[in-house]
Amino acid sequence: MSIRTLEIIRDEHQALAAMLRSLSMLLAHARRHGALPDFDVLRAMMFYIDEFPERLHHTKESELLFPLLRERAPAMAPVLDQLDRDHERGEAAIRELEHALLAFEVMGPSRREAFEAAVQRYIGFYLEHMAIEESQVLPAAREVFDADDWLALDAAFEANRDPLTGHEPGDEYRALFHRIAMAAPAPIGLG
Repeated sequence: MSIRTLEIIRDEHQALAAMLRSLSMLLAHARRHGALPDFDVLRAMMFYIDEFPERLHHTKESELLFPLLRERAPAMAPVLDQLDRDHERGEAAIRELEHALLAFEVMGPSRREAFEAAVQRYIGFYLEHMAIEESQVLPAAREVFDADDWLALDAAFEANRDPLTGHEPGDEYRALFHRIAMAAPAPIGLG
């Protein structure tokens, strides 16, 4: 049986992983060529990460999926507690990353290494976080949720879909996604 919520979560995880890989590739490309990265594109990518995964995706997990799973599978509480802490840390982590980017942009190459190290830590943190969700949370949910649970979750997860999962961005995001697509390296962009 295909469950939309699980598909949406996996699609959104793939989109975030692709954005993180593109971010790393953009930085590596600039470094290899002895150039500064495109700060406009970096800011756009950071804004995407903050706007979609941090504010929309994680909210649906922490407010809908995790509480229901806690109720249906109490043994999952320690894992869910850790993932909720990760979501809380994620907001602080993106702020630190944005600050490190600003420092690199205004202070110059002396701040490059700190920014690139912060990016790599952030990427590692999120890839591990998503792996736990996909290896532990999603299988547990599939096992314990019933059709009514999935119906309610599917409706919630269908709202506010991530444009990087093939959904048309809203008017307010169209320019952002065009900028990212034109300048970021594959797998996200054409740059």
